[in-house]
Amino acid sequence: MTASPLRSLWRPLLVVALSLETALAAPSLPALGARLEDLTVSGISSGAYMAVQFQVAHSSLVRGAGVIAGGPYYCAEGSTWRALTSCMSPSAWAPLASTSELRTRAEEVARAGRIDPLDGLRDDRVWLFSGGKDDKVTTPVMDGLATFYAQWLSPAAIRFVKLPEAGHAMISVADPQANACGSAQPPFINRCGDLDAAGEMLAHLLGPLQPPNAAGQLLTFDQRPFVDGKAIDAGLADEAYVHVPQDCRHAACRIHVVFHGCRQSAANVGRRFVDGAGYNRWANSNRIVVLYPQTVPRHGLAFGSWRWLNNPFACWDWWGYSGSDYHTRAGLQIKAVRAMLDRLVMPRQDASAQ
Repeated sequence: MTASPLRSLWRPLLVVALSLETALAAPSLPALGARLEDLTVSGISSGAYMAVQFQVAHSSLVRGAGVIAGGPYYCAEGSTWRALTSCMSPSAWAPLASTSELRTRAEEVARAGRIDPLDGLRDDRVWLFSGGKDDKVTTPVMDGLATFYAQWLSPAAIRFVKLPEAGHAMISVADPQANACGSAQPPFINRCGDLDAAGEMLAHLLGPLQPPNAAGQLLTFDQRPFVDGKAIDAGLADEAYVHVPQDCRHAACRIHVVFHGCRQSAANVGRRFVDGAGYNRWANSNRIVVLYPQTVPRHGLAFGSWRWLNNPFACWDWWGYSGSDYHTRAGLQIKAVRAMLDRLVMPRQDASAQ
């Protein structure tokens, strides 16, 4: 049987499209020989929830978390309604789950072997921040998170900063065009006097820091190889970023993972968050590789995908849009970030041999 004219035309077009996609792909994430012994994570808003999820899911690996406007582990229980109500702005008709309820849920997931044992949290440190003008994730939610952590962490390990005049945003001194302190507008990076959230956070999680400097490089890399299936079906972008201090090109460095918030992905604000959140300048002088994984906006169906996935603001998944395992080690986004970490710790010669 001879091929139809349409099929004969379609095949070469597909080959061209695939070749073009490969040619335009970002470089690979470099193997840096980094070390995971002092792995820390942080995030803002949905990224804060994601940081908590990643920390709890990999409690035997993560040693600290910075949480800006986030809440307790598995707060939403796979429910969009619960995420938008009791886990962001609880009320009498939609209260935040009690500490005992939150612990029971987490223990059930741990007993099933889907996350690491919760006792892995006992040697962690956490830095928490809540703005008094934050009406997206209100202070009572952060209070619930602090109480959740206090079941395993000592009081000295928990640093909780509350700033009455701050809105829902990353608080930074590094962005020259940051919004006013009480703002709740894109790109959700605010200036609140001299408060340097990234610097204070890293100092609490890692110990005293050397003064910041500019000796580092931000690299774009192809995020797709780290995702099971298509990146877009996991809510993840094709490309992400890693900031590599000059010293980390030839020495083993620590790693800090930063999860942006909703409407802060590269698709929303370009490099505004990764350049302006304030982490990079501290990383340069303290030998910290900073990983910035990226989500992508998604409105139902998308080009190249038949899967229905609604995430229009490019939030990290803390309520289940990417699948029912979202809060566990098997979650598509958690697995992808874990795979990126495995790449960063590979010996440097592996990268140069490619």
